[in-house]
Amino acid sequence: MEIFYKNDKLVIASASKKEVIYDFVTKDVSIDEFSVSNQWEYEKSNILAEVKSYENNFFYSFSIDWYHVFIVTTDTFELSEEILSFFGDIDVLLLPGSKNSVKIYENVEAKVVIPYGEWKDIFLTSLSAHKEEVDLYKVKWEILGDVTEFINLKN
Repeated sequence: MEIFYKNDKLVIASASKKEVIYDFVTKDVSIDEFSVSNQWEYEKSNILAEVKSYENNFFYSFSIDWYHVFIVTTDTFELSEEILSFFGDIDVLLLPGSKNSVKIYENVEAKVVIPYGEWKDIFLTSLSAHKEEVDLYKVKWEILGDVTEFINLKN
């Protein structure tokens, strides 16, 4: 699985080159151009998706190549048990880069964290995790669970 930007959108490409595309400006999410931006469960191109709405915000959970990938579309919601139970055990967490997102990150367990948006450097600096930008992140076969890896994708 690889994660990168293409045409100002975040792309999560499976091993079979099927793509989950997240437009963080419009908040639209699709699997191979099939919109999954409504609360529901989806299966397309061997990618499983579950979409939940809390406080009029959407949260996306994907099973891609045996990894649990989670997309948070906003940093302006109140953390509750209902939301936290949906997060579950996360391999890769994509969330808005902001100081508010630090609170989200601290309340969930994720092995890899990828902030997005124009304020991603603030998120990384707040956690003393500022790293060099990379064009592409390729998820390792086994993600270590005891240390969180922060990825700074170049847009």
